[in-house]
Amino acid sequence: MYEELKRVIEENNNIVFFGGAGVSTESGIPDFRSVDGLYNQKYKYPPETILSHSFFMAKPKDFYDFYRDKMICTSARPNNAHIALAKLEKQGKLKAVVTQNIDGLHQLAGSKKVFELHGSVLRNYCMKCHRFYDLTAITESEGIPKCICGGIIKPDVVLYEEGLDDDTVLGAVRAIADADLLIIGGTSLNVYPAAGFLDYFRGDKIVLLNKSETPFDRNADIVIRDPIGQVLGSVMDIS
Repeated sequence: MYEELKRVIEENNNIVFFGGAGVSTESGIPDFRSVDGLYNQKYKYPPETILSHSFFMAKPKDFYDFYRDKMICTSARPNNAHIALAKLEKQGKLKAVVTQNIDGLHQLAGSKKVFELHGSVLRNYCMKCHRFYDLTAITESEGIPKCICGGIIKPDVVLYEEGLDDDTVLGAVRAIADADLLIIGGTSLNVYPAAGFLDYFRGDKIVLLNKSETPFDRNADIVIRDPIGQVLGSVMDIS
């Protein structure tokens, strides 16, 4: 299957990658829905509740206690999947990365055209004056991080009950719709509206790289269950 994937990539020059949390697990960032994932761990409140807009507004300190502990991993570095995708883009074959991740590892690996559907932990804004803050505003503060104007600093991540950014959605949909080859990796495809973006694909071939079965498997031309870093690293000769 690796050789077949390599051939398909070589034959296509308009590729888009759509990825989820499984892309970053090999970098040491836990996913959400696996056995050891974030949603199967026990907290004072369910993670889905903590990561909601209403919880953030009602209990910001509890939100930040969880957020600093579980949503930020400053030691994480790009793995072979991130590096391989950046290499594909540099070759002119990969036109965009559409990611559900908020860790910024695609850009750290060198990818330039990245649509971050759920935002990024690297960007933070004051809810009052909209001043920009980097990640240190969160990691080097305690309790509720505050702007110099006194407003609460909020991560530029999409919480439950919040809508996706319109420009990001439009860019992602256009990239997927225009692609000839769509590579899907590290995602259960159970999170909407993100998973619904795949309905816009009108291209030739679909590759699905995920450890577990997904609702989209039957639509894929190639399905590989091995770790995505291993697969893309091998196909793109990342040593």
